[in-house]
Amino acid sequence: MNIVTLTQYQGKIVGPIAWILGHIMNWIFIFLDKIGIPSTGLAIILFTIIMYFLLMPLTYKQQKFSKLQARMNPEIQEIQKKYKGKKDNESMLAQQEEIKAVYAKYGVSQTGSCVQLLIQLPIMIALYRVIYSMPAYVSQVKSAFYPLVTQLRETAGSAEFLQTLSSAGQYSKQFTNEAFTSGNTTYIENTFIDVLYKASTKDWASLTEKFGSLSDSIANSHALISKYNNFLGLNMGDSPSYMVQTAWANKSFVLFVVALIIPFLSCFTQWVSIKLMPQAAPTSNDPNDQAAQMANSMKTMNMMMPLMSLFFTFTFPAGLGIYWIAGAVVRTVQQIVINKHIDKTDIDAEIEKNIAKYNEKLEKMKSTPQMNRYANMNTRTINSYSSTLSEKEKEEGLKKANKVYESGKIRKDSLLARANMVKEFDQKNN
Repeated sequence: MNIVTLTQYQGKIVGPIAWILGHIMNWIFIFLDKIGIPSTGLAIILFTIIMYFLLMPLTYKQQKFSKLQARMNPEIQEIQKKYKGKKDNESMLAQQEEIKAVYAKYGVSQTGSCVQLLIQLPIMIALYRVIYSMPAYVSQVKSAFYPLVTQLRETAGSAEFLQTLSSAGQYSKQFTNEAFTSGNTTYIENTFIDVLYKASTKDWASLTEKFGSLSDSIANSHALISKYNNFLGLNMGDSPSYMVQTAWANKSFVLFVVALIIPFLSCFTQWVSIKLMPQAAPTSNDPNDQAAQMANSMKTMNMMMPLMSLFFTFTFPAGLGIYWIAGAVVRTVQQIVINKHIDKTDIDAEIEKNIAKYNEKLEKMKSTPQMNRYANMNTRTINSYSSTLSEKEKEEGLKKANKVYESGKIRKDSLLARANMVKEFDQKNN
């Protein structure tokens, strides 16, 4: 889908996640309504806290990897320095084997925290979908637009007028969609709700002026939505930029200051949150090193994120700003707790455990029939390949392989190591 519609997001990956998160948001809003404070702003904050709490195990694993990576980097840099300028296949393979051995020593994968990030990414996108299109997931918010949208659908010229509102631009394609032009009642009403939910106070005033006969329904829906969207005296449906314009026109210094607080607070909290996160150091000073380039790219992105949040939260509805601020605050608290816990963790002890696990895994591999079949299979492959070589080339190749194996510079579970294990086993039994 290219745009966010009132219909719940139907993406194959994000859609089901958004559906689950939407139910959580709906339950939170129902709970707040029952205790007498139905507020989308407060619901967004509670929703954000719950979601970040559920994601905390993934966040912890990601930060733990960053700490271990900081310990690994000096060793990896030494290996890269050792093979610097060597582009032959043998050297590149040897470097790769040594780097793999370092990762195995620390008990982490070379993909690092990619798995955690890949899991979190669709969840974060789904969070945005739910918050940005609240009536699609929170039934009580959607109900606030009735019977107004039904009356507007039956009133001539309403669709044309709604398209002139400032909130209608992003939904322009919906007005020309076949479902809309063919008179699909649900689609038309959902489109009207999409526009009205993002409508500013000025848009609602224009609607009342245009459709005076529906003034009571317009006033009731606007009052209810304003009640739901009210948070600390601000309308979550209005953007800070609109609030600034209103404050300037009404000469309201208080509203002017409060409106600017949201984007600047969003920028500041994002900056603090990023500063507390462990920063990935480049694995080398070589400008051609991909890891170094990636680290520099991350550094640039971390500098841009607070500025981007400043711009978006100034121009988008205030509810999005509240979500970003709440998320940054929760991440900051999480980061402080995680950092303290990881700092107390004995990294050396963790490394010893990882080495023990690695050795145990290696011993199990040695004793499994599958390992023997793998070694035999690859021995046949080697024999097939060696038939094309001269006796002198075979002898030199075996000497070189044995020399590398005995130097201990290869992983113990590599093909060469397994082949030598088979050879040693045969020699002992013969």
